[in-house]
Amino acid sequence: MNDLLIHNFEKDLEEFNITLNERQTEQFIQYYELLLEWNSFMNLTAITQFEDVLKRHFLDSVSIIKAIPDLYNSSKKLIDIGTGAGFPGIPIKIVFPGLKITLLDSLNKRVKFLNKVISDLKLENINAIHGRAEDCARLNELRESFDLCVSRAVSNLSTLSEYCLPFVKKNGYFISYKSEKVIKEYENAQKAIGILGGKCETKIEFELPNSDIYRNLLIIKKEKNTPNKYPRNAGLPIKKPIF
Repeated sequence: MNDLLIHNFEKDLEEFNITLNERQTEQFIQYYELLLEWNSFMNLTAITQFEDVLKRHFLDSVSIIKAIPDLYNSSKKLIDIGTGAGFPGIPIKIVFPGLKITLLDSLNKRVKFLNKVISDLKLENINAIHGRAEDCARLNELRESFDLCVSRAVSNLSTLSEYCLPFVKKNGYFISYKSEKVIKEYENAQKAIGILGGKCETKIEFELPNSDIYRNLLIIKKEKNTPNKYPRNAGLPIKKPIF
């Protein structure tokens, strides 16, 4: 791998007050190699150049530190909804190994990839689950049992909140990663977030270090339990968002 690109990645991470040890750097490289290998026969990501993956996937994933700064030495439980190729959950796990992480995806072959990454990188206290958020959020062992829920999925915030907030315990947080300005979307989701037991606490707008790549973290606190009727049956949160 290109040593200069690794060096630049580590310098970018320093702007988030993140310093990697040698093993963590190796894990990121190994993750990229697996991503490239599996992407050759299944659709995991359109971003494949090493420099772009480092910036747009790995660095972006761990930018959660700007929203939740106390992740070092934390044993919080975190679930990543619609994780896809493992973003942001696996980079978060590499950088903050004390977190207990669950990766949820609706496509079984992606879950097989995630299990391969977990195994080859020798990651502990992390598991990948195959299922839809609407179904898994009704399971007693998952519902309202996580300190943090994260998602980089592209659905609107109202829909994402219905997927994600049922997993979050009271006083926990749902962090939505967005790559664009979402003023209208943010306003339109207020009703849904309130119904689901959440409250918009703040949003953090920034550019990824040494780039003009805009990012937005929406921070939603869980203030009360989500009513049992939510999430609604599969498909409804997308077809008929709560507005």
